[in-house]
Amino acid sequence: MNAVFSKISEELSRRHDLVLVTITSKSGSSPRGAGAQMLVGQSGRICGTIGGGAAEHRAEETAQMLLQKRSSAEYRFPLHEQSEHDLGMVCGGEISVFFQYIDSSAGEWAQLVSRVLSMLSAHQPGCLVLHLDGSIPVLLDGEMNCTRTKEAFYMPLPVLDRAVIFGGGHCTQALVPVLSRVGFRITVMDNRPELSRPELFSEAEHVVCGDYFRIGDFLDLTPSDYVVVMTNGHSHDFDVLRQILQTPPAYVGVIGSRRKTAFVNQKLLECGIEREVISRVHAPIGTAIKAVTPEEIAVSIAGEMIYERALLREAAGAAALHDCPMH
Repeated sequence: MNAVFSKISEELSRRHDLVLVTITSKSGSSPRGAGAQMLVGQSGRICGTIGGGAAEHRAEETAQMLLQKRSSAEYRFPLHEQSEHDLGMVCGGEISVFFQYIDSSAGEWAQLVSRVLSMLSAHQPGCLVLHLDGSIPVLLDGEMNCTRTKEAFYMPLPVLDRAVIFGGGHCTQALVPVLSRVGFRITVMDNRPELSRPELFSEAEHVVCGDYFRIGDFLDLTPSDYVVVMTNGHSHDFDVLRQILQTPPAYVGVIGSRRKTAFVNQKLLECGIEREVISRVHAPIGTAIKAVTPEEIAVSIAGEMIYERALLREAAGAAALHDCPMH
């Protein structure tokens, strides 16, 4: 969303009218789900994607048509063969797509876009409400679920999950840019000044030099954080884990051999950490792809974190749906 709305801001400053294309619902299989967006201008797609392929191409053409008509509309696109409006796709599902016309002469749009970008930058929870009659959207404060009604589509602003990495060595230096590109905001902490220099981690939000024995003096960890432990030794790993497992975050992964893992786990048991809590730590960290180099290890770790994040989001979505009065 940040990239799309940054581009909207840029195009509005040039007085270019636009169409914001958003998937509002899907049934069956489709490459992207509700909330996927792309931005279309007079010459075609500018940025973003709703899944590629024939459906996206048809949506791009539809957006250009609506841009000429200066109007908004919602359409359905089947993603299966041998339908009346066959797009040559075999996903087997169907998507509903809302085309929001953006009039560059309307000052309300510039105000809305500025506020969206401000909230995204501050990682502030909010919800963009797209009115299906084409009127200018509104932005609500606070956390809401992704929901479609007869009148509107409620799209939560993405508050990026935070990854906190302990250790600033070669693997962390390879991991930070990968995590940044898949939607994590990153904090790195090391106890060595030479490995806690911001220039080593240009894509990290914060870089901290501090004592692993007193993490709380330097960082405020939360239950929603994703923690990666890659320090320079067994004792430092233990010091970090002993503290963070008192109030376990959403994800904890530790690099190292199985022998090292067993040694650290035994020390954790001896200091009172419950076995069930220890069992939820991902150690050795990463998806098993026989990674060897720092770059391969970074891919392995990122893959596991993406998977675990998806599981947590699915569980949260299922719980929200169960609690929703409309369900």
